[in-house]
Amino acid sequence: VQLQAYGGGLVQAGGSLRLSCTASGSIFSINNMGWYRQAPGKQRELVAAITSGGSTNYADSVKGRFTISRDNAKNTVYLQMNSLKPEDTAVYYCNADGETMGYFGSWGQGTLVTVSS
Repeated sequence: VQLQAYGGGLVQAGGSLRLSCTASGSIFSINNMGWYRQAPGKQRELVAAITSGGSTNYADSVKGRFTISRDNAKNTVYLQMNSLKPEDTAVYYCNADGETMGYFGSWGQGTLVTVSS
């Protein structure tokens, strides 16, 4: 199973971006989907996650600004990022787990988000 992420770029502080990530391959079902980020010199951290039933979880630093959603028919997860701050600058990675011929857990290639002050 492969994940392809889109939507990164350069934005001014206070602006918005929308990331998307689509899973492809022989997928029976997808359980959890999520977004992580890794800033230079820092560890990768969870930004937001969503279950197959739609339950969501957010890092405290993005609550109220970011919204995660998914389209199960398209095997796609989205991250709407509003009120962006320079500290949101990072490479954003999508992640998904579920069932194919067996269990899978996959990462996308990463998309760079740069927020200028």
